[in-house]
Amino acid sequence: MPKILDVCCGSRMFWFDRHNPNTTYMDIRSGSFEFADRGQIRTVNIQPDVIGDFRAIPFDDATFDLVVFDPPHLIHAGENSWLARKYGKLDETWPFDIRQGFVECMRVLRPNGFINFKWNEDQIKLSEILDAAGYQPLFGDKRGKTHWLVFAKE
Repeated sequence: MPKILDVCCGSRMFWFDRHNPNTTYMDIRSGSFEFADRGQIRTVNIQPDVIGDFRAIPFDDATFDLVVFDPPHLIHAGENSWLARKYGKLDETWPFDIRQGFVECMRVLRPNGFINFKWNEDQIKLSEILDAAGYQPLFGDKRGKTHWLVFAKE
């Protein structure tokens, strides 16, 4: 079975199996956050297996077959806003952070491993992210605002 690392797991929103036994879930945050959203109280649970920063992944080189990289995509959101709590937030160093994230994801990948990268370009265009990343995807979705791209480690 493949060994998988999700470096920004958040609340594991897009996982069909949120407790996949082959996956290590990592995030810089941990906890439960309640907030009002459209008249309802909502809760976001962020419970990673490992507390860690995608810019300095706490694993050895060549450990994983697949890395899931879904970094925060917001630069404009209030500190305690629902969106910032749910997705996290980037700051003005985001180009460096994204680049360092890709370097770290590639480092922990085994040879011939893959990065599955997700990006929503509501505030930062995909072309800017790809410029910052320093790697070219093999393929991915170019339509819409949310993109899924696959990168390979040679």
